[in-house]
Amino acid sequence: MEYVNLNNRVKMPILGYGVYQVSNDECERCVLDAIDVGYRAIDTAQAYGNEEAVGSAIAKCGLPREELFLTTKIWISNGGQEKAAASIDESLKKLGTDYIDLMLIHQPFNDYYGTYRAMEDAYKAGKLRAIGVSNFYPDRFIDLCKFVEIKPAVNQIETHVFQQQKTAHSYLEKYGVQHESWGPFAEGRKDFFGNLVLNQIGEKYGKSAAQTALRFLIQSNVVVIPKSTHKERMAQNLDVFDFVLNAGDMAAISALDEGESLFFSHYDPDTVEMLTGLAR
Repeated sequence: MEYVNLNNRVKMPILGYGVYQVSNDECERCVLDAIDVGYRAIDTAQAYGNEEAVGSAIAKCGLPREELFLTTKIWISNGGQEKAAASIDESLKKLGTDYIDLMLIHQPFNDYYGTYRAMEDAYKAGKLRAIGVSNFYPDRFIDLCKFVEIKPAVNQIETHVFQQQKTAHSYLEKYGVQHESWGPFAEGRKDFFGNLVLNQIGEKYGKSAAQTALRFLIQSNVVVIPKSTHKERMAQNLDVFDFVLNAGDMAAISALDEGESLFFSHYDPDTVEMLTGLAR
């Protein structure tokens, strides 16, 4: 496993396992399988409804807690300092752990400044090893960085070969904040796994389109958290550290970037109404 050093010197695996849309019933088995094949970072969220299953898997996996890197996220409905503080304690309880390695604000809505202050307090209290944000576009990301005490360590945003977030990445680098991808396979949209460029490049190295795409992001200094409920695919997704894409490969994949979301835009009023409506 390769690691990145966050801006507070905490080491984070550059490849982890995400449990978005993994049901609570299935999640424990999936996390145990992921840990068994070698994953050491697990990404969940309050909104996923599976923190307890993740916690159960961590308790049963047999590894010391310090060998695992655990991320969760505060949902919109827990926005504001008081609610966020209570939700951090609730997440700790559900996960069955004394500390969380990385806590993120899930969406840039509600009183996210109050939420961030609650995370700063929890960080100082030793409940959180690192804090950051998710889905913060450059404008809100910069604004937050300018007015908080503890700089975010991570911004987790939609990132894949069709939406490489080149502008966001440049600002994350400027502010010393780690870029993390959600949806590194674009959830299979635009015939992701059948993409000719990814498959032709992967064929040279004996790798799949998925492995090639993950390698591209890793070489771009982007943390990735692919999801699969199949153990053999979990292992394949982890098997990306024995080859290196050359400059031509990287340029060809870079050219796939369309610079637009395949899912939603926070600049779209209907999307904002939908997301904030979920918090009611």
